[in-house]
Amino acid sequence: MTAKVSERLTISPEDVDPRHDWKRPLRAPGVMNVDFEERVDFRRLHRYRLGRARQALRASKLGALLVFDNNNIRYLTSTAIGEWARDKMCRYAVLAGDGEPHLWDFGSAAAHHRIYAPWLQPICCHAGMVGLRGTVPPDAGLIKRAALEIKAVLGENGVSDLPLGVDVVEPPMLFELQNLGIDVRDGQQTLLDAREIKSRDEIMLLNTAASMVDGAYHMIHEKLKPGVRESDIVASVNHMLYSMGSDDVEAVNAVAGERCSPHPHNFTDRLIRPGDQAFFDIIQAYMGYRTCYYRTFSVGSATDAQRDAYKRARGWMDAAIARVRPGVGTDQIAAVFPKAEEFGFPNEMEAFALQFGHGLGVALHERPIISRLVSMDNPYEIKAGMVFALETYCPASDGRSAARIEEEVVVTDKGCEVITLFPAAELPIANAY
Repeated sequence: MTAKVSERLTISPEDVDPRHDWKRPLRAPGVMNVDFEERVDFRRLHRYRLGRARQALRASKLGALLVFDNNNIRYLTSTAIGEWARDKMCRYAVLAGDGEPHLWDFGSAAAHHRIYAPWLQPICCHAGMVGLRGTVPPDAGLIKRAALEIKAVLGENGVSDLPLGVDVVEPPMLFELQNLGIDVRDGQQTLLDAREIKSRDEIMLLNTAASMVDGAYHMIHEKLKPGVRESDIVASVNHMLYSMGSDDVEAVNAVAGERCSPHPHNFTDRLIRPGDQAFFDIIQAYMGYRTCYYRTFSVGSATDAQRDAYKRARGWMDAAIARVRPGVGTDQIAAVFPKAEEFGFPNEMEAFALQFGHGLGVALHERPIISRLVSMDNPYEIKAGMVFALETYCPASDGRSAARIEEEVVVTDKGCEVITLFPAAELPIANAY
């Protein structure tokens, strides 16, 4: 089972450096690769991600990482087998010392990887099964077998005496690892360290994902009219994005009329009515890289209360964007957001994620997190190469409407660039009367 770092995956300094020339425009090429211009280089992307993970592992007190989170598995191995696997806890991977990543996948997927994923060593692609969230009980022995295989990989790479970092884990697996004398610690922080700075390929994928949602919002602007249901918009967005090349439409929030305040974070079959204010959040991934992108519309016409709420939400957004640059603390950005009590909530916990910032990458929530709930006492430094979303929310004085705006930004060497481009400087009116 032993696998050593291969020459083809040796990490060079330029692979670890994000390598984006901030003097050049951010690119959002088509979703196909072509022979006549350089677009995303997926093998370079794999080398970069694996290099970042190895750097973070060496900087930690851990000897290895065991990951069950599909986002971390994709980051380490550049493999994916579909959205259905996201909540099954059926796949896992190990990065031990300076060795190659080992992947345990669902049945025949392991054989598929040996053929179609040549960046992984065939000896490192295993079929694995740990019970499908307990439906096969632990006493069947599958978890014990998996723990022994994991320990063997640690031994082969000379790190069996060092702590093992784990991102998420089911209790029976945790217990089996501990029974084998393995010191299990939090590995999620190490992976988040690795993932926080994006390479030029990652930035290109994030920008392309955002461009797809630009188009979805143009479609919503045309379709949003009385008699259409929130769920109809959700269905149309799903169809459009999958047709454009999305590999996962994780969620589409569609919130209209009296449902806008307070924000329910879902969608229903409510019919759109004349004069409604409506906002949407489109969360989808292109090649694993996610969007979180809100826009607000009024249907047919807008009231003074709706326009005022939008103007306030836009002001908070613009103030936050103006503060984004390398070296700034997340507390300095969160400081421009209103306190919970100032927009109708009793405390920051109940208002969490309404005035908000969060990193984007292979996961929806990466570093940094920007919120009055956590940032004021525990600030985090903004760095060039980070990509994150900023969100604002303002309930209207009519007691039913609300404005919700979100912009995704790439942190450059001097400031930031917004990559969510559907117009939002002023309240858009869909199908104006």
